[in-house]
Amino acid sequence: MSQSAVVFRNVSKRYGDFHAVEDLSFEVPAGGIFGFLGPNGAGKTTSLRMMLGMIRPSAGSIEVLGQQSAMDVRPRVGYLPEERGLYRRMTPIETIVYLARLKGMHAADARKRGLDLLEKFGLGAFAKSRIETLSKGMAQKVQILAAIVHAPDLVILDEPFSGLDPVNQQVLEELVESQRAEGRTVIFSTHVMQHAERLCDRLLLVAGGRSVFEGTLEEARARMPRIVRLKTTADPALLAGLPGVARVTPGEAARSYELTLTAAADGEAPLRACFERGIALERFDMSEPPLHDIFVAFVGEGAREADERRSAA
Repeated sequence: MSQSAVVFRNVSKRYGDFHAVEDLSFEVPAGGIFGFLGPNGAGKTTSLRMMLGMIRPSAGSIEVLGQQSAMDVRPRVGYLPEERGLYRRMTPIETIVYLARLKGMHAADARKRGLDLLEKFGLGAFAKSRIETLSKGMAQKVQILAAIVHAPDLVILDEPFSGLDPVNQQVLEELVESQRAEGRTVIFSTHVMQHAERLCDRLLLVAGGRSVFEGTLEEARARMPRIVRLKTTADPALLAGLPGVARVTPGEAARSYELTLTAAADGEAPLRACFERGIALERFDMSEPPLHDIFVAFVGEGAREADERRSAA
């Protein structure tokens, strides 16, 4: 396998005057978990469908597992579409075997591995029940297992956590991590930032069909202003004069404040200055921004830029 499982080079997709994806470039390293994040209409599903060869780009090139088209490596790719759909009168094991055979597996091998997966992920007792008798979450797990039964090198999951309860979301997180542990590459889109924060090695944030950030969570946090939250009876004017403080904002609780630091500020400098200047603190908290805040900051800015471009066009 090449060093990168997927490569997009200046990819665009146009529908008439509408740009669903615009000049999108990124690389997905092999053997990790890659999060594809963005608001509705950002171009995520369109990009995944181009990646799979289901639709063709209007411009640019896409490489999947070292080939110019995913169609050339279909047996090595597993896919969970955003639109779920199973044959309701089939059983889970029949469904898994059927879809595995489409990927080139022998029926006996597909049945054995399918039963093992159903047992491992809590569906062993329902292997021969009709899909129509299963809950929505159980049916979704069947479709996810069908996407990985043939042990693909690349697993693409479009909104995999949608519709799952918290327990099954945790089960799916474990499944995704197991794919990475077995050396596979996983790409998934999601609106649930907590999952991406816990799972992803790298992230791509898109807005208006364009990339607004690609990199690790640590790299994203490095581009965000650091926030210090504290509680004190001191005059806010004293807080504004602390080293590295760019802005002081009142918090929700009484006597609480948020200090936005400058990009080059040492996060501990305001704390040291408080002790040196006799500013009594009831609370001092300096934490890394969660992915949700990063998402809102980056995607909000990207969406505004996209709106301006489309208005100008």
